[in-house]
Amino acid sequence: MRIHILGICGTFMGGLAMLARQLGHEVTGSDANVYPPMSTLLEKQGIELIQGYDASQLDPQVPDLVIIGNAMTRGNPCVEAVLEKNIPYMSGPQWLHDFVLRDRWVLAVAGTHGKTTTAGMATWILEQCGYKPGFVIGGVPGNFEVSARLGESDFFVIEADEYDCAFFDKRSKFVHYCPRTLILNNLEFDHADIFDDLKAIQKQFHHLVRIVPGQGRIIWPENDINLKLRPWRWAAGASRSWWVSRVTGRRKS
Repeated sequence: MRIHILGICGTFMGGLAMLARQLGHEVTGSDANVYPPMSTLLEKQGIELIQGYDASQLDPQVPDLVIIGNAMTRGNPCVEAVLEKNIPYMSGPQWLHDFVLRDRWVLAVAGTHGKTTTAGMATWILEQCGYKPGFVIGGVPGNFEVSARLGESDFFVIEADEYDCAFFDKRSKFVHYCPRTLILNNLEFDHADIFDDLKAIQKQFHHLVRIVPGQGRIIWPENDINLKLRPWRWAAGASRSWWVSRVTGRRKS
């Protein structure tokens, strides 16, 4: 399959490009700003990069699928060409769910701060345990040479962002990831360009928590007032479908 990615040099979209290439697809992409380090990482993977969004990049060889980044808006020449020519398209998070995360044990790291660091640590822990996990991280961890890979086990670690998916899908990205293990680092008001207030962000995290399976795991700091889970109807006790236990890092005296 030939896949063309609009906004390919963003950390998330660049990671998707690497995964698509590892799946054996022919991958091309364009961005308003093509420069290192992302351009270097992508070119090493054999991915052709195009500067700008001139609609001619979709001709004469029309891609089988266009993945549209959330920075793209109506009026973008490539976006308009995709719609006019009826070229199949989807958002990055949707593609990731449909072609990579399905049937994987997804470990998602969400929160306002520390997602990249925590996701990198979780990936390295799994790596050292011999699992060779897949991952998409918003940076290149020091112990790896890339920001994304398919991996060789069921485990897949992802930095889970609450920003929206695309101009045609305004849900938070992380609702597509369907995690079985969810790490919530912290929560503060952020992304004022798309969220009106903290409650609007908390609503998205509420949606995320609701899709964790009953046999899944959620890890969050008890002392973060913005992550209080009381309204989310937890039941205590291992016999319940959803259960809560407390883990403390305090050393016994």
